[in-house]
Amino acid sequence: MKINITRHHIYMITVSVILFLFVILFSFLVLIPEGKEYRQKRLALKKEFKEYYKYENYHDETVAKYKELQSKNRHIITAFDSIFNPQRFQKQHKNYFSSLILSKLNREKDEDSFAVYEVNTTSKISSPTNFYDFLDAVNKSDWIIGVNFPIDFQRDGEMIKSSFTMKVYANNKDKNSTKSGSKAK
Repeated sequence: MKINITRHHIYMITVSVILFLFVILFSFLVLIPEGKEYRQKRLALKKEFKEYYKYENYHDETVAKYKELQSKNRHIITAFDSIFNPQRFQKQHKNYFSSLILSKLNREKDEDSFAVYEVNTTSKISSPTNFYDFLDAVNKSDWIIGVNFPIDFQRDGEMIKSSFTMKVYANNKDKNSTKSGSKAK
């Protein structure tokens, strides 16, 4: 039996075998090693995305909590920025006592973030309930005020005299601006 193959077919078979060998060599020498590296990089990328989403969720939770606390404590934030006015304080809280005297005390330098005042009051009452009403009003005032213990109550007939110190916390904008201004020079 004689095989009748034309020259054209022999060229086609030769080119097909060469292309097939090229594809096989290209697959084993280039594609498969690159495929392994691709899978490793894909796994590393998945780990990075997992960590990224974890931190993104943490960030979102923190921002949500911050916004909630900011809206919940807006009164305190604005009170911290307001400047304490002793005359206004006396005018607001004078109705709780028959007399209200406010005098500023000078203290050490470590108390730069607040001012200390001594408060002397007299009331014509038989119990210190007016004082507790005064404390509630101080908590709702425009300033951040801490009343320090001991609170001294002395009875004088029908009058109750009280004396205590309080700290008024305020943001010292003037001191901060001069400090930053002197550093800038």
